[in-house]
Amino acid sequence: MTLEKIKALIFDLDGTLVDSMWMWKAIDIEFLGRYGYDCPDDLQRMIEGMSFTETAAYFIRRFRLPLSMDEIKAAWTEMSIDKYRNEVPVKPGAIRLLEYARDHGILCGIATSNGSDMVEAVLTSRNIKPYFQVVTTACEVKEGKPSPDIYLKVAADLGADPKECLVFEDVPAGALAGKRAGMTVCGVADQAAEHLRGEMAELTDYFIEDFRQLFDEAGEVRL
Repeated sequence: MTLEKIKALIFDLDGTLVDSMWMWKAIDIEFLGRYGYDCPDDLQRMIEGMSFTETAAYFIRRFRLPLSMDEIKAAWTEMSIDKYRNEVPVKPGAIRLLEYARDHGILCGIATSNGSDMVEAVLTSRNIKPYFQVVTTACEVKEGKPSPDIYLKVAADLGADPKECLVFEDVPAGALAGKRAGMTVCGVADQAAEHLRGEMAELTDYFIEDFRQLFDEAGEVRL
């Protein structure tokens, strides 16, 4: 497949476009430790795809935290902003792909479960915000991933038919969201999701180790 019939690229953020999942595990361990909890092994899978608000609500229910959702989200934002600005890199080959899309008139959007302040921090610090015409968080739609809501909204805001959109995702909930939106989905390997590689390979149309794999010797993008 080439990108000739693709009008828009839509990227998940954490674990797909940027290498940040290590950070979230560290934050979960520190945050829960403040309230006397160890971080459960199944936590990341249980909250996979949830919006920032949905995740805060889940933490309150599961861990009986004496905090409001706004207080939890504020704590997470404070804990993550510095890391997003200084320690979270863009995945290898991603900027090359964004440049290719820009130069070939392909639209780009972000569909993330993260909070808007954190998204802004990483996009601006890594100087990649200008590549995106649309940036949407799951808090802006009715349901987070694996619901297709966020991908359908990004496509609509870009003015693109879902059938002409190519989604990049690192975890099954996101891949399902893209497929349910009627889009082509490419899985992107991430160390934090290595145990999900087999499931991702089954759910997605394509699977890559990183974005550099998309380019052939002539510099064209092929899957």
